[in-house]
Amino acid sequence: MSVVSRRDKIRKDEGRRDKYSVLLPTYNERENLPLIVWLLVKYFGESGYNYEIIIIDDGSPDGTLEVAQQLRKIYGSDKILLRPREKKLGLGTAYIHGMQHASGNFIIIMDADLSHHPKFIPEFINKQKEGNFDIVSGTRYIGNGGVYGWDLKRKLISRGANFLSQVLLRPGASDLTGSFRLYKKEVLQKLVDHCVSKGYVFQMEMIVRARQFKYTIGEVPISFVDRVYGESKLGGNEIVSFLKGLLTLFATT
Repeated sequence: MSVVSRRDKIRKDEGRRDKYSVLLPTYNERENLPLIVWLLVKYFGESGYNYEIIIIDDGSPDGTLEVAQQLRKIYGSDKILLRPREKKLGLGTAYIHGMQHASGNFIIIMDADLSHHPKFIPEFINKQKEGNFDIVSGTRYIGNGGVYGWDLKRKLISRGANFLSQVLLRPGASDLTGSFRLYKKEVLQKLVDHCVSKGYVFQMEMIVRARQFKYTIGEVPISFVDRVYGESKLGGNEIVSFLKGLLTLFATT
């Protein structure tokens, strides 16, 4: 066996001793949830890693929770955990809520709308093992990463937001506004304990706080695909909130 093959085998063995808790906050994701869960089960099953999927539904009026209950029957309550809330309370609090019920020593956060493909998760895990990184972040802005399905205006907004963030905050990561990441559980716990932002700014603050605490960050290029079903939740209010949050972080970090 070559040195590289031996190293890969060691990483695989280490990964199988770990457990990965996937946090899926949902709001009106009835159409997307069955497919994202199927893909998660498929790629975790093929890679042999131990996992659980925690669905945090915030009172979706479209019946997302009912769909999640059916998925639990299909895949088992040991793999699908439902931790719903009565109403929308923000992305940051959804992660806190989900983490309280997570039994894994690693936490994976991702969108439930199929923007983030589970096929990248084994790459995240391998990257984490390579450097014992505290965080592994999916990035749209290096290597073969990219964005698909957005119009020019949305791409310009995303690029502009990331550029401003890089200039003002110097985060040490290429994709500050992304939300597809793997964390050591204790690292995520400390970060959420110190973060004050909600909504879309939350992801940005997490990386900034990680830099403050000198946590290490690895990056994996990903393909981000615009949602297949449903409507984007990004609107004018979110853009204004992002800019306010960016300036607040600049002034306080």
